[in-house]
Amino acid sequence: MPRRCVFCGVRNYAEEKSVCLGCRTDLPWIEHSCKTCAQPLPVETAKAVNCAACQHRPPPLINSVAPLEYSFPIDVAIKALKFNRKLFYAPALSEMLCASSSSLPDDIDAILPVPLHWRRKALRGFNQATELAKPLTRHLGLPFVKGVYRQNATPFQSGLTASERLKNLRQAFATNGPVAYKHVLIVDDVITTGATTRQLAHVLLANGAEKVSALAVARASLRLPNSLRPD
Repeated sequence: MPRRCVFCGVRNYAEEKSVCLGCRTDLPWIEHSCKTCAQPLPVETAKAVNCAACQHRPPPLINSVAPLEYSFPIDVAIKALKFNRKLFYAPALSEMLCASSSSLPDDIDAILPVPLHWRRKALRGFNQATELAKPLTRHLGLPFVKGVYRQNATPFQSGLTASERLKNLRQAFATNGPVAYKHVLIVDDVITTGATTRQLAHVLLANGAEKVSALAVARASLRLPNSLRPD
């Protein structure tokens, strides 16, 4: 069967893969972002300058990349993949991750999809972060990190405030032993407040990793509190 665009259904040519050229052009690409947390920014900043939020509270990650804003139609595609088992979105979203991986540091030596609790994975039937990361491991030729797991069946993060998300994820992750890699790349579908990647990075760094970066399909654009907004 001919391959068709996952967003509009038009028949694709070989070079277009899972998304046609028209839809790809119209996607909500992030032009400028913070190098540390991937938060969309109105203008480009110097390489060593983080956003106001990262300057106020430096994250444990050294680099985060998310090519798209979490808005239509990417938000619909991610929700359909996660909650409605529309797995045909996974290859399209993975293509965007692979294309964006060129912006990552060169010394990454392993990949960790954000773990799901075993009970939620059993109900869903799959871990969407793992499905997105599989093509990336082949593209980069890197192994998966083993032994890191979600030990608490935390409630869904959707609808929670930043402080509620952070509280929800405290001690959510654990590892069976030392991490055997120096620079681990966390892979997820979307970064909202960064609470998940922060908590996971703390676990990795406490168990042997020296550096942690993150790669996600999309990044939610957050309104900064008044104390962190530029004049």
